[in-house]
Amino acid sequence: QRPRGRMWPLGWLGMAGLCLGTLWAVPAKDRRRAEKPRAELAPYENLELENYELTLDNYGEILDLSNYEELYDYGDLAPKIEVGTLAPRPKDPKTLPDPGATGTPKLRPLTSAGPVPPAPNPGQGEIPPGLPSCRLCLCLGTSVYCDDAGLERIPALPPDTAYLYARFNRIGAVRAADFSGLEKLKRIDLSSNSIAWAHEDAFRLLPSLQELLLPQNRLTALPELPRSIVRLDARLNRIRSAGLRPEAFRDLKQLQFLHLSDKQLDFIPAPLPPSLRSLHLQNNNIQTLQEDTFCDRQDHGQIRRALEDIRLDGNPINLSLFPHAYFCLPRLPTGRFS
Repeated sequence: QRPRGRMWPLGWLGMAGLCLGTLWAVPAKDRRRAEKPRAELAPYENLELENYELTLDNYGEILDLSNYEELYDYGDLAPKIEVGTLAPRPKDPKTLPDPGATGTPKLRPLTSAGPVPPAPNPGQGEIPPGLPSCRLCLCLGTSVYCDDAGLERIPALPPDTAYLYARFNRIGAVRAADFSGLEKLKRIDLSSNSIAWAHEDAFRLLPSLQELLLPQNRLTALPELPRSIVRLDARLNRIRSAGLRPEAFRDLKQLQFLHLSDKQLDFIPAPLPPSLRSLHLQNNNIQTLQEDTFCDRQDHGQIRRALEDIRLDGNPINLSLFPHAYFCLPRLPTGRFS
């Protein structure tokens, strides 16, 4: 009986050793894989997901993205760019395109001296001087930009030019043929030049001209204007009243902005067209005005609603001496009333 009792504990120890050997026989990698999901779920065991419903009201409470940039750093994923590196040159010169091949455009070197002149047509040589070109200017669509280009005269322009900007040059005169045939020309800006003379027909024959800007020049007389003109700016010139044709603006039915300030005018150039909205005559030598300068004295029911901007400040005129001259205006002119 005693020997059999001693074998019983030994049998249990053998069975336990066999189980432990089987457990440790499992590779450590597989044991970690089996334990990992349980470890990952541990922080979320206390979450209550029954009422997890995302709406516009609880969006800010459920999802907090204020520290999103701190949690995720994408700096290591940004592509590395080496500034100054060039593509490798082909080893075989034959792989380069042939400039003389048909259909391959010729490359012209870029310089900082100004706009690159257009390449001449094949077989025709250089463009003859005097023909429309953009050698001194920059042509973009129907606009020609010649600002600060050292010009002494109006350059030859393409026939479809609609907008010309030739400011800050040394242009001294505008000839009759400078804009000949430019039927699409809508705007001419010759500000800050040295123009002392303009032919009387230099602008009159332009059927589409709407804006003529001539400030800061040396004009002593104003040329005739086309009936399509909407805006005329000729301030800061040397025009006297004798330099304006009688009733120069009467037939300009589309004229809305007439700016003749900083001159030597002695009177307001009436009659003014009904379309006029802005009249700037400040800093002249105007001393008097007539009762019908702005209004028709025969029609006391007349109201010129469009003419809301009249500037006569900087003139020696006392506007309070002419109370009957403003009855048709929506606003009194700006100037001295005492």
